[in-house]
Amino acid sequence: MVSLQVNGYHICGGFLISDQFVLTAAHCWNRRDFLTVVVGAHDLWNSKCSYRIGVKSYIPHPYYIGPPNPFRNDIMLLKLKKRVKLNNKVRLISLPKDRNIKAGTRCIVAGWGRLATNGPVSNRLMEADTTVKSQAECQHRWGSTYLASKMICAYGCGGSCRGDSGGPLVCGNTAVGITSFGSKQCNSPEHPNVYTKISPYRRWIHNQMLSVYM
Repeated sequence: MVSLQVNGYHICGGFLISDQFVLTAAHCWNRRDFLTVVVGAHDLWNSKCSYRIGVKSYIPHPYYIGPPNPFRNDIMLLKLKKRVKLNNKVRLISLPKDRNIKAGTRCIVAGWGRLATNGPVSNRLMEADTTVKSQAECQHRWGSTYLASKMICAYGCGGSCRGDSGGPLVCGNTAVGITSFGSKQCNSPEHPNVYTKISPYRRWIHNQMLSVYM
């Protein structure tokens, strides 16, 4: 996990998929701000192991659509200005090979977002269990806003809230989704949190990383 910050304030999460690339949500960047990536932090206010790295390249998906429209292709790569030092506190997470995540799969979400709908933000990295819902239920709950081929929805005893965008939906040891959007009420059972499904974008991710390295 990494914290994406603007002027020293956390705005979104993200996660390392290589020693120089972060995967996050495209809506976390408004094209006017310069993001800083905080690596190795647990407590954003008191961490001796964390450090900051600037972003060299912003690579949102070319067909990203954001507010006020329903989100589409809400995914972005960040190339860092320098490589991170991998160790037992800073690690990479794998990406999915299988396109299908079965309904009922137990997963986790994590982030430094709000602790409740109108609650305070958390300076400590929080984690919550959540369960993947069927595509039929997700479609029923969200209607035309939900695109089953490119999204996953999940609900549990805890879930994503404002400030958690860009963080991973992790099933097993694999990041299968990116926190994208939800209801105004955090962790609403009527409108389960929605995550960008990563598997349809594997080729795009690979091609972008390869082209930047060349």
